[in-house]
Amino acid sequence: MIAGPCSAETQDQMLTIAHQVKQSGVEIFRAGVWKPRTRPNTFEGVGEEGLGWLNEVKRETGMLTATEIATSGHAELALKHDIDVLWIGARSTVSPFVVQEIADAIRGTDKIVLVKNPVSPDLALWTGAFERLQQANVVNLGAIHRGFTTYGSSVYRNQPNWPLALDFKNQLPEIPLICDPSHIAGVRDFVAPLAKEALELGYHGLMIETHHTPDSAWSDAKQQITPETLSALMTELVDLYQSVDHTCPNKALQKLRYKVDIFDQQLINTLALRMKTTNDIGMLKKQHGIEILKANRWEEVIHRMLALAKENGLPESFIENTFNMIHEESLKQQLSLHN
Repeated sequence: MIAGPCSAETQDQMLTIAHQVKQSGVEIFRAGVWKPRTRPNTFEGVGEEGLGWLNEVKRETGMLTATEIATSGHAELALKHDIDVLWIGARSTVSPFVVQEIADAIRGTDKIVLVKNPVSPDLALWTGAFERLQQANVVNLGAIHRGFTTYGSSVYRNQPNWPLALDFKNQLPEIPLICDPSHIAGVRDFVAPLAKEALELGYHGLMIETHHTPDSAWSDAKQQITPETLSALMTELVDLYQSVDHTCPNKALQKLRYKVDIFDQQLINTLALRMKTTNDIGMLKKQHGIEILKANRWEEVIHRMLALAKENGLPESFIENTFNMIHEESLKQQLSLHN
């Protein structure tokens, strides 16, 4: 279990949280001292001073310390201050140039280095980051699944995309996989359910953002939980872990079924977005007096989908029937807008 605030704010804040999460059995204390922000003129971390605060946390509590490194300069400073665990963030993982510069800066280190998935759902970028670190003789490696940025609305800040994370786990089974439910959730109410899902899927650990006064946190206030909430969650997770049969021969079947459930959910979400878009098209046609049915347009769509079906080894008749049903429902809904 890795826990601590999104950002280091003051030394007193760090020590207060550290002593509280230590009581829950947390082994590694996390805090960001450099914060990659989307827009300028926002809080971007306290910088190197925060590394000294992490050392004080380690001295008083005995916990290992962890922070994010986004540049080779960050990496060098973290090593200089003897930080135990370094993680490469999602915005850094997406750039092979940045990952290579960090790998060169920490070449041969025996520190634990964790790599978050890239913001985009690109498995090759994620696995490629590990290849660069391994070539730099960095051997104590782990992965953090923090979700992926996707187009469209979602209840989550970042889509979990569990199937992709499980594919990573299958490709690199020797790399421990940790879930970051805080960044997937975006709001604290979803942290516990996501943590439990990760545990049931066989993840090796969790990173949970924890703050003693989360509503007043200087960054990511909505997704941080209190140490008291973390303690209660830890108890639930221990009970859940003990109830899961980790030697069950059907475990692989359960995981595959879970992947199917996720794909089904994604199909429904995609269909809902598609129907909304076709309704928007229907409204636009109504406003400008454009006829609803364009035969040539639908023939183009079917031709393109059948070509994709062939590329992906899907029966053409299945895809044609499926898309004809979708088209029929789309026309029905557009006609209802005109009546």
